[in-house]
Amino acid sequence: MSQQRFRGEWPKIGIRPTIDGRMNGVRESLEDQTMNMARSVVELLTHTIKYPDGTPVQCVIADTTIGRVAESAACADKFRRENVGVTITVTPCWCYGSETMDMDRDTVKAVWGFNGTERPGAVYLAAVLAAHTQKGLPAFGIYGRDVQDMSDTAIPADVEAKLLRFSRAALSVAIMKGKSYLSIGAVCMGIAGSIVSTDFFEDYLGMRCEGIDEVEIIRRMSEGIYDKEEFDRALAWARANCREGEDVCNRPDLRKDRAGKDADWEFVVKMALIIRDLM
Repeated sequence: MSQQRFRGEWPKIGIRPTIDGRMNGVRESLEDQTMNMARSVVELLTHTIKYPDGTPVQCVIADTTIGRVAESAACADKFRRENVGVTITVTPCWCYGSETMDMDRDTVKAVWGFNGTERPGAVYLAAVLAAHTQKGLPAFGIYGRDVQDMSDTAIPADVEAKLLRFSRAALSVAIMKGKSYLSIGAVCMGIAGSIVSTDFFEDYLGMRCEGIDEVEIIRRMSEGIYDKEEFDRALAWARANCREGEDVCNRPDLRKDRAGKDADWEFVVKMALIIRDLM
């Protein structure tokens, strides 16, 4: 899978600022704190995590805080338009879980419940994670070790580490979704370690599973079934960017000359192109 295929299509991380929906002073008092949590997460992720092509990860925040079903639906609609593949729900308080949780089966989810002095998000975190489990929607819980003041907008070091760990893993899953896993070895050799759990790949990762025999790769090499122009570009790139290892064979008569090494370069690049085309 080349980076060219992904350029401009990287999945984004959606931030869901979730709030206690009760009005008459409750919700109003939490608006700024809840949105500031969301902005702090965006600041952390966009300045720390990069896509495989080196560009900063892109984040999307819901247009409003989420305290009711209609706001959850509006957020989900925006995230679908924005190609969001990962969601992080953040909250400093108790919220109504069934009304505010991420119900999209295609997103990878986490919930950060703020460990605060006044309205800790721990109760919501426990309740909404139980709701995710009940509905068969896996979600990861994030909670800080130390209690923070309500006005503290900093992300604690332990929470930061959990947010980054989740985001990197979740983005990897989101990027793999819709792609193919190609198994080589299980067909003609019966190597147990290369026989993957198709249910996990297909149901959770959203990938296709394929399997081929090694001789098919050799056949395509021998018959020239690959893009010749792309091979030339790929070979030039590999020679310019990949270091050639030292030939440490302890038998001088088996060491390869320049022509043999060039043939190895060509073999590896052709194999990579052919495998990519099979996926």
